[in-house]
Amino acid sequence: MGTEPQSKPSFTPRRKWGIGLNLAVRTLAVLACVVLVNQLASVFFHRQYLSQATKVELSSRTRSVLAAVTNDVKVTIYYDRNDDFYPTIAALLREYQSVNPRIRVETVDYLRDAVEALRIKKLYELPETTKDEEKNYVIFEAAGQKGRPVSGALLTDTEIVVNREDNTYRRRATAFKGETVFTAMLRSITNPKQFKAYVLQGHGEHKFDSGDEVTGYLDFLSLLRQNAVEAEPLKLTGTNLVPADCSLLIIAGPQARIPQFEVQKIEQYLKEGGRLFALFNFSSPAGGLDQVLMEQWGVAVSVGIVTDPDNSNNSIKSAAGSDVLIRRFSDHPAVKGLQNYTLNLVSPRVVGEAKGRETSGDAPTVRILFATEQTAQLAGEPAATPRAYPLAVAVEKKAVPGVVSGRGNTRMIIVGDSYFLANGPMKVAENREFAGYAINWLLDQPQFTEGIGPKSFTEFRLILTKAQVQTLGWSLMGAIPGGIIMFGGLVWWRRRK
Repeated sequence: MGTEPQSKPSFTPRRKWGIGLNLAVRTLAVLACVVLVNQLASVFFHRQYLSQATKVELSSRTRSVLAAVTNDVKVTIYYDRNDDFYPTIAALLREYQSVNPRIRVETVDYLRDAVEALRIKKLYELPETTKDEEKNYVIFEAAGQKGRPVSGALLTDTEIVVNREDNTYRRRATAFKGETVFTAMLRSITNPKQFKAYVLQGHGEHKFDSGDEVTGYLDFLSLLRQNAVEAEPLKLTGTNLVPADCSLLIIAGPQARIPQFEVQKIEQYLKEGGRLFALFNFSSPAGGLDQVLMEQWGVAVSVGIVTDPDNSNNSIKSAAGSDVLIRRFSDHPAVKGLQNYTLNLVSPRVVGEAKGRETSGDAPTVRILFATEQTAQLAGEPAATPRAYPLAVAVEKKAVPGVVSGRGNTRMIIVGDSYFLANGPMKVAENREFAGYAINWLLDQPQFTEGIGPKSFTEFRLILTKAQVQTLGWSLMGAIPGGIIMFGGLVWWRRRK
């Protein structure tokens, strides 16, 4: 019986080595292309967002601040990665880093990296707390300066939603303020020029060291510091004058008349090019400062209290009436960033331009900042025809030519309410944003009055019964693996021979 011929090998050793070499060369070529593409992308890059939900577009104000940063800045995200807002915060700060590479962003998850979390906590003296919403921080640190932590609780506006079925409630986030806060902090730690604000005391004004929700101004003090403004109390008794290093004088809701000798000191400060942020309220007495504003600066502060039931959310009550929602803003730089937003004032007084005032070339410029809707009335005058009332003005007067003034142009913002910037109301609507814009306009920081504003978002809730959740779970568990198994079976059936 003859021997069967042996089958020839499919590939000779030479051909096998050739295939292997070819594969190695192709792999190296692909890797080289990947490295080259990454290198080019690091120099010439373009971001294309596939979804509006993930798009993070920085405002012109933020970009101007980033362009001015020349020092190295380290930002530490001390956060629970499972927090709902962590991805948004991380994406926003990556945009900061992409605009200016001097900003370095790191993340420390205190739940997963206990050793590093403990080091960060001691280094930046983070407080002990049992509340989850108060454990998260974003820490900004410039070279040679102490780091400044920002609580995650300050990054969102929230409202209370009540479930009437079981009488439970929860806090629902309504807007994200990360860019506003981060840009302010970045500017604060990199700006070499430090401003000094003095807060007038001694006449029943709001207390800047008080956490009281109705009368305290502690949150306003925090806002000043975020904008690189240090604040100190000021009493104009005796021989005390407004200090020479005063960048901004704040008079917040005096409850007693300011004596004439103190008003004269304030008047002298304004004539020298001073900056004034004056807030009256429904119980501020007439006479004194408001008389000087009328006679010297063309501003009329009325004793009339404005009400507008058609534009009130009834969230804030006072002895004089209810709150008033404001949606009508001028195009003045101090409020142009608030277009399409809302302020919530507490029983405000009318503040507008004085009638018949002098309008010569060197006279102060008075412009209305915001006003009520046409449905407003004055309290105690129900028969009066409803109309719009101005509630705040901005005043500016340029220095006299040839006269040297160390302070520059005189600037003022006068508002007919002071309670809307107290700790509680300041969290309502865009009250806090208005305060920030007002401060930066008064301090002549135009690059910081370009609007950022909070970014509102809509919450979508999908409510399913227990049976529906189970059906959905089994469908997902069955459909995906089952589809893969079925597809594999079809491939096997086609190739079984």
